[in-house]
Amino acid sequence: MVLVLLAGAGAGIINTVVGSGTLITFPTLVAFGVPPVTATMSNAVGLVPGNVTGSFGYRRELAGQASLVRRLIPASLLGSLVGAYLLLHLPEDTFIAVVPVLLVLALVLVVVQPPLQRWLTARREASGADAVTLDTLGTPRMVAVTAAVFLCGIYGGYFAAAQGILLIGFLGLLMPLALQRMNALKNVLVLGVNVVSASTYIVVATWGGGTHPLDWTAVGLVAAGSLVGGVIGARVGRRLPPLLLRACIVVLGVVALYSILGMR
Repeated sequence: MVLVLLAGAGAGIINTVVGSGTLITFPTLVAFGVPPVTATMSNAVGLVPGNVTGSFGYRRELAGQASLVRRLIPASLLGSLVGAYLLLHLPEDTFIAVVPVLLVLALVLVVVQPPLQRWLTARREASGADAVTLDTLGTPRMVAVTAAVFLCGIYGGYFAAAQGILLIGFLGLLMPLALQRMNALKNVLVLGVNVVSASTYIVVATWGGGTHPLDWTAVGLVAAGSLVGGVIGARVGRRLPPLLLRACIVVLGVVALYSILGMR
């Protein structure tokens, strides 16, 4: 119980700073005998308090992004519903076959984002175009951002691990947004995904005839740990320089990739 509690705290910190805390709690629960689907469901419910405290801790970086959140949160919620449905109806190893490809793509996007953004800015300036702002993204780019958030919501609703890394990778490529502000937006979108997933799992566990039960002891321990971890993660993450934060994303992404490949 102590180890699960500590795993929940570690996951709350990492989810707030980067977004791959599930790779701590999920293997821990499975190691102590919790079945994989039950571990995924219980973990999703338990991490919600950490998502709440982490998002609140980044409230300063969220300033001025209310309209963007309103545009993107429906895509996250809808994607999460689709992902939760897939978890309950597809074989356990279906998405695990796809996850490494998505993670590699996300890490490449995180690494190439700064030079790519500089190149795009220089090209716009050379052509005399105005600099892109959040208010002037344009319909094509906004559609692309919404589609990316929706797909990340599906992934998050199904497996959850490293969905923050995927989000930062795609958002960083598509939007001219500072990394810390992007991280704040990521935390809110992930919160939406996990709330929908957790609600779905609770309903299924309560009225689903016992086919997909929750381990409420695991839920309570992960929730208590992640609640504290989210507060710590917000304090740590907000002080990290962009280069160091980006390095943390890449390192944890590689660890996530290694861990997921080990599950196959």
